[in-house]
Amino acid sequence: MIEANNPALSSWVEVPEHSDFPIQNLPFGIFKTESLSPRVGVRIGNHVVDLKTLFVLGYLENLPFELADFDTNFLNSLMKKGKQGTRALRNRVSKLLSSTQPDLQKNEHHVEQVLISVDQVTMCMPVQIGDYTDFYSSKEHATNVGMMFRDPANALLPNWLWIPVGYHGRASSVILSGESIYRPKGQIKPDPAADPIYAPCRNLDFELETAFITYDGKPLGESISTTEAEDFIFGMVLFNDWSARDIQTWEYVPLGPFLAKNFASSISAWIVTLDALEPFKTATPQQDPKVLSYLEFEGKKSYDIHLEVAIKPKESPENIVSRSNFKYMYWNMAQQLAHHTVNGCNIRCGDLMGSGTISGPTDDSYGSMLELAWKGTKPIPMNDGTERKFIQDYDTVIMRGHASTGTIRIGFGEVVTEVLPAK
Repeated sequence: MIEANNPALSSWVEVPEHSDFPIQNLPFGIFKTESLSPRVGVRIGNHVVDLKTLFVLGYLENLPFELADFDTNFLNSLMKKGKQGTRALRNRVSKLLSSTQPDLQKNEHHVEQVLISVDQVTMCMPVQIGDYTDFYSSKEHATNVGMMFRDPANALLPNWLWIPVGYHGRASSVILSGESIYRPKGQIKPDPAADPIYAPCRNLDFELETAFITYDGKPLGESISTTEAEDFIFGMVLFNDWSARDIQTWEYVPLGPFLAKNFASSISAWIVTLDALEPFKTATPQQDPKVLSYLEFEGKKSYDIHLEVAIKPKESPENIVSRSNFKYMYWNMAQQLAHHTVNGCNIRCGDLMGSGTISGPTDDSYGSMLELAWKGTKPIPMNDGTERKFIQDYDTVIMRGHASTGTIRIGFGEVVTEVLPAK
């Protein structure tokens, strides 16, 4: 067992009941305050641990880190130390916060310097993303889309059950939770019999996803196997990969997503390490036909993570519109990374890999409005008496996720984004 995962651990830092951030989580992020420059922090309960100050005070000695790894705008420098480095760091922080360890706890002056209330911090983009790839790995989602737009009897394209389909996205427009987006504009074709028009998107959609963030991979020309893959994954975030469905319908043939996807993708602020999620591993759904050799894997490679999506109209209560689970994904992260690198593609520290829309087997577990409202034919009622086929201006979309054993809850917090009218 990884030391920091011990379910018997408790902390001298107060952690509210049902918090996403017990001592067994300790996710990493970048924060700042009115008086502190951006730096690395770890979340516990309703507090952030300032790792820069913790390092300066001498609590992180004999670890493979320097001050610059914590006094930084991004986690990339810290992640350059690899899985063993970040694991040792998380274990050390866990030990310092444990109720059985007096070293930090007994020094009130130090505690005052390193422990900051979350209501005093502003979260920053956690990583400098070099490249972003989005997969298409939910069989339920791919089947639903295929039924809507192609032959319902042959919903999946011939390659779907053989390869983890993906495309290269736009890293520059990945934004942090809390940042609003503007409704995108582009070419749409509302009348199939007429020419396309230039207009604001009319069918704006969310996509319920997670994403994983990588350590440095192997050199160009080498591949990462499914056995090795998790050693190259730092952690996971919640991910809302916004989609302009009407722009997408017109543009995606023959090369796939472009303007329909590159205007914004929203991520949560705290990166939950793959180490912290270790207790929640579960079996991947049965894959048929049998996968090719480089996609074969042993053991549990999927994760049981509960997910939900809420829509909050302006000045109205939120409405939960979807409850899903990451465990439904047909292709797991190890297979995605193995496929991404099988041709020798080099993965770099801070690369972002979207899971693809996460849809479950029931109509209340679908991961997009396209499916939930079934292409606009089944509008979703809101608490304020309105209804939604797609996302409207001034709607806020909120995604949450957590894994739970019943006693230990490892959560991601939220990814929250408001939609503003087109400029």
